[in-house]
Amino acid sequence: MVNSLLFIPDISGFTHFVQNTEIEHSQHVISEVLEVLVNANTQNLKLAEVEGDALFFYKEKEVPSQEKLLAQIETMFTAFYSHLKLLEKNRICPCNACATAPNLQLKVVAHCGELQFITVQEKRKPFGQAVIEAHRLLKNSIASDNYALLSSDISTVIGLSSSYESKLYHFKKSKNTYDGKEIGYLFSEIDKDKLKLNPFETPEVVDFKCPPDIAFTTEFEISALHLLEYITNYGYRHYWVKGVDKFEYNPDEVTRLGTEHVCVIDGKRLNFTTVTKEAESNEIVYGELTTDAPIEKMYQFFIIKPRSENSCTLTVETYLKAKSLFSKILLWLFIKKAIKKSIKTSIGNLEAFIKNNDIAKN
Repeated sequence: MVNSLLFIPDISGFTHFVQNTEIEHSQHVISEVLEVLVNANTQNLKLAEVEGDALFFYKEKEVPSQEKLLAQIETMFTAFYSHLKLLEKNRICPCNACATAPNLQLKVVAHCGELQFITVQEKRKPFGQAVIEAHRLLKNSIASDNYALLSSDISTVIGLSSSYESKLYHFKKSKNTYDGKEIGYLFSEIDKDKLKLNPFETPEVVDFKCPPDIAFTTEFEISALHLLEYITNYGYRHYWVKGVDKFEYNPDEVTRLGTEHVCVIDGKRLNFTTVTKEAESNEIVYGELTTDAPIEKMYQFFIIKPRSENSCTLTVETYLKAKSLFSKILLWLFIKKAIKKSIKTSIGNLEAFIKNNDIAKN
């Protein structure tokens, strides 16, 4: 019998997370995290299936060495918790999905055995007893949702003993019975504080020592969170932003500090980065920075302040930075006036769009 590796990273807390948070942002968060786990594949594993909250990988007729397999598991955990930390630190959305994403956990199951394959819609998929056992091992008696589990079969193949210990791993022996068959395994709970998380950039909080060049305030009969969704969900932008041909962005990504999108106006591409500035405790601030405008920099902030459960105030502040004398002349003669007119029109469009859109009524 030639052993093949079966490898399943599974997101713990997925069902509760999706059922108890804003559905669209929870979908984006899970999509991002699954993508991160796929990209953390260092052993050339083949992805057989995305199974909702889990990824089913395999490696045909090969099981990596103990060192490589434990390193692969550590890489998965490191990538997972690094991304959750990024979501936590660069978050701008106060919704439940974005706020509770850092509470997600990860479990990884590794098993081995002889594989058969079936073909479904021209895609070759692993099949057989080993596949069934690997998935059943996800349902075990471990009193944790954050662990690495290696079946007795794969532990024997790679020479992993129950006494193995390292800075990250402290394996224990256990077993469970499935359909009358006892399956043993080694498991180690993973302390995320012992992972060396990948660094990420946290954009600075912009601090202005002067009033905005342009400020425009409007009241909306909609909750602050719903208004934030209309502003930060770039899928809505072309409905209300004046003069835009299209927006280019990652539709599977939750908008946060450091995310980027492209605004195309008359064929010209303006690259924007999400930023923020100091805000009062009852304010939600979303900001954008572009250096592709006719001047050096343009910051635009959308400041949302709740008035009641279903009403809020939106203030749009624009800060324009110009270095050269020519840019300053352009700014004061033409640009500032044009931007002010564009903002006023866009906010009017936003009001009209919201009145005709269903999510504001839900």
